[in-house]
Amino acid sequence: MRKNLRKFLWLALAAIVTNLAYMLFSACAHATHQSVSSREQNLREYLQKYVGNPASGDNAATQYVSAFVDLGGGGHDAIVYLMRDGWCGTGGCTMLILAPHGETYRVLTRLTIVQLPIRVLSTKSHGWHDIGVLVVGGGVEPAYEARLSFNGTTYPSNPAVPPARPLTGSVSGKVVIPGVAVHHGKSLYP
Repeated sequence: MRKNLRKFLWLALAAIVTNLAYMLFSACAHATHQSVSSREQNLREYLQKYVGNPASGDNAATQYVSAFVDLGGGGHDAIVYLMRDGWCGTGGCTMLILAPHGETYRVLTRLTIVQLPIRVLSTKSHGWHDIGVLVVGGGVEPAYEARLSFNGTTYPSNPAVPPARPLTGSVSGKVVIPGVAVHHGKSLYP
């Protein structure tokens, strides 16, 4: 009888521990989802203010692709690729590098003529990761990847001219916005 009671208590304890672990995991997953959803919502609201009134001109058709990255070790920076009329030309589209500013963002750099993919490189300048973007079109041939290095305040605003420079050799990095992202843009205005 004592042996059965001990076995029952161990099984009960195992069930309680398993349930507590599941509840803790679920709570953490829910909090993480809320955090990501909140971050996405804050970004969308910021972009809507940045772009302006959807009724004016081409703004209503604006689409974007974004990636949350850690460029300088200070938090959740965002790289945003704005697409559609008004944001793109023959050399590419507009890219924003945003730094967190309280519950919202501030523009660290606005780049024009950016082609996808966008990579965060393993190399750093002034403690911030370099960024690699494709440069092609608008008279630029052949295509090349440009290295955008942080100068202590901002990144270059045009990847086709200095201080941006062609990336030479093999530099490791992570693609944060792939080339196929142009087919998966989110509408800025519902």
